[in-house]
Amino acid sequence: MNGMHEPIPIAPLHVDIEGAGRYVAANNVENIAALLISVEWPNKTPPAFHQALVTSLEALDHSVSPAQARAAFVDAAHAAGMHVIPDDMSEIKKAS
Repeated sequence: MNGMHEPIPIAPLHVDIEGAGRYVAANNVENIAALLISVEWPNKTPPAFHQALVTSLEALDHSVSPAQARAAFVDAAHAAGMHVIPDDMSEIKKAS
C-alpha cells in the first residue's frame, strides 16, 4: 500500500476562520482536520475543539461517520465564534 487514499467527503461547508466575511471551504474530512490544526483556528482550548479534533481523526480511521466529524466541526466553529455556511444561513439572514 502506498499510503494514498481517496478523501472522505462531507456535505460542503464554508467557515469564516480568517475573519468575518472571509470564508474557507471544506468538502472532506481531511479539510476539516487541517482547519482544526491550522494556526488560524482562534481558540484550541474549548471541549468542542478537542471533540472535533478527535472525531475528525476517528473519521479518517473510519471509526465514526464523516457526518459525525462534520457536526463536531460545526460545533467547534460555533464555540470559537465562527459562522458556518450553509448551516448558519438562517441566522445570518436574520442579522442582516
